[in-house]
Amino acid sequence: MKEHVTGISSMATRALLAELAAAYRAAHGVEVLIESVGGVDAARRVAAGEPFDHVLLARDAIDALAGAGHVAAGSVVDLVRSPMAVAVRAGAPRPDVGTEAALRRAVEGAATVGCSTGPSGNHLLRLFERWGLDTGPGGPLRQAPPGVPVARLVAEGGADLGFQQLSELLGQPGIEVLGLMPPGADFVTTFSAGLCTGSARAAAVQAWLRHAASPATDDLKRRHGMEPARTAS
Repeated sequence: MKEHVTGISSMATRALLAELAAAYRAAHGVEVLIESVGGVDAARRVAAGEPFDHVLLARDAIDALAGAGHVAAGSVVDLVRSPMAVAVRAGAPRPDVGTEAALRRAVEGAATVGCSTGPSGNHLLRLFERWGLDTGPGGPLRQAPPGVPVARLVAEGGADLGFQQLSELLGQPGIEVLGLMPPGADFVTTFSAGLCTGSARAAAVQAWLRHAASPATDDLKRRHGMEPARTAS
């Protein structure tokens, strides 16, 4: 195989990373092989010592891996800021979600509400608790299994409303995106990358991450429903 680096990521950045990796291969001749799975599973596998060169997850998960010695200190780079959005099944009524009060009414009027096991799902749980809504087994929440997009639940009728990163809802069949979460209920996840401490390809990983975080990739990130992020100095 030609020069390559391996990685693992959550599903939220899967489509973006595939396009970034293809462009990088064409420009630099380096193959970037990234497996995308549920974020919880990705973090577990890195912590268990699977031999990846780098990992791309929500910033808090990356920081936890770095704190435990699985990601090299000083190697972490912020890549994108990903807002959370709301979707319904294609052709279904489109409730108002433009304010927090309207969003709460839409949620209260839904028989089932789909969310993920990732950061957006955790945020929705906190919102439900703040609003005094049922988060228990008999309540309306339907959590998609790790690696399964919430869009699939919505499209197949398993949830009346779906909440996930905009990047994971855009372009999915059978759904319509109502919009971003409104002020007061909004939530943005920063996704970051870091060098796995067991990697023997540190220089190649660092070159790839410099490219992935560079302004040259900003337009592509926006096309995928995310905003560029810059690592604080």
